[in-house]
Amino acid sequence: MRLTAGRLGDGTRTLVRGAVLGTVLVTAAGTLAACSGQEERPAGAVRAAASLGPGEGAIDLVTLPGYVENGGTDSRVNWVTPFEERTGCKVGWRSARTPEEMTSLLSDPNRRYDGAVAPPEVTGRLIEGGHLAPVNPDLVDGYKKLEPRLRGLLKRGADVYGVPATWGSNLVMYDTQAVQPAPSGWASLLDPAQARRYSGKIVMRDSPLAIAEAALYLRSRDRKLKIKDPYSLTAPQLAAAARVLAEQRPHVQRYWEQPADAVAAFAGGGAVLGQTWPYQPDVLGRAGRQVQAVTPAEGVTGWMNAWVMGARAAHPNCVYQWLRWTASPDVQRQIAEWNGVAPANPQACSGDRLRGAFCSAHRVGDRAHLDKVIFAYAPSKVCGGATATNGERDCADYEAWVRAWHDATRK
Repeated sequence: MRLTAGRLGDGTRTLVRGAVLGTVLVTAAGTLAACSGQEERPAGAVRAAASLGPGEGAIDLVTLPGYVENGGTDSRVNWVTPFEERTGCKVGWRSARTPEEMTSLLSDPNRRYDGAVAPPEVTGRLIEGGHLAPVNPDLVDGYKKLEPRLRGLLKRGADVYGVPATWGSNLVMYDTQAVQPAPSGWASLLDPAQARRYSGKIVMRDSPLAIAEAALYLRSRDRKLKIKDPYSLTAPQLAAAARVLAEQRPHVQRYWEQPADAVAAFAGGGAVLGQTWPYQPDVLGRAGRQVQAVTPAEGVTGWMNAWVMGARAAHPNCVYQWLRWTASPDVQRQIAEWNGVAPANPQACSGDRLRGAFCSAHRVGDRAHLDKVIFAYAPSKVCGGATATNGERDCADYEAWVRAWHDATRK
């Protein structure tokens, strides 16, 4: 998931949510003994807390835009002020512009950010580098109410490195009036003959992790490559996926960074086919646009953003208070609705918290769909990822994916 620019303290560069729909309509830590101290601790040396002490009065976060809101962007959107009033923990935050910036901020030994809400390509690298502290789920009220599949993504052996925040899946969306027959999967975007039919009217997600969709396409087309896990590719497999994307590039109108960019492309008629999240068809459908989204036949990929604790956290007790707060159904509802993503806590869709149509569009509580999603993680030289046992070390790491993505989509 691509991070975008944000300003320290107000998170003003967030997704265009309610405004997007209007536009469319117009245009169409450590143990608590260590927790209370201020001594430096090397990354990876922190153990999960056994109990919770009094808050330290502050918490400093690195965030994706839109995940820490105090009413500065929209006076009706504020889950920071109630948290501060309830806990006494003053929230400070910084929005990272890119995954690389977020990784750098949280791995810098001269900085002591308490935590972050991080996408998978950041979380995995920070865990591998020893820059995150494991958390004790027993100290997080509501943890067991979060989707079990999502909780499992943050486990490394007996340790848990974070609390699920939100999630989503990658779909193929099309304009039902312009695209016939209806697409069935990634081949509609990546097969040269099919992509050529809609040349100049295709949009794609701008992320190195989108290489995984090309890998799924190849897995069903070229069995000689022996692709098993789309996020764990050898150098030849990565090169083959990159060639598919390079061949597709002349037909792509736009690689979208913000979800609203894809909405605008479809709303203005510039795009008729593309790779999206559930957000875009939900917004466009409510605006009366004739679009549909399909779950790709070759396999559906997805992502999860998670709240994590830094290994050098200066305010771990306030971090646990924040983890509790953001896991609650009411705060999950606000974050999900504001960002146009699925909440990790399905209770956010209970009662009158979220619109039924929103929850249905984002497949909240749909365990059958959730079980099919191949969730992203940071590619590693260890084949099979960080959770693999006895994995060979001949796979391409995330840096290699970044280079391959740039070469395939920018030249």
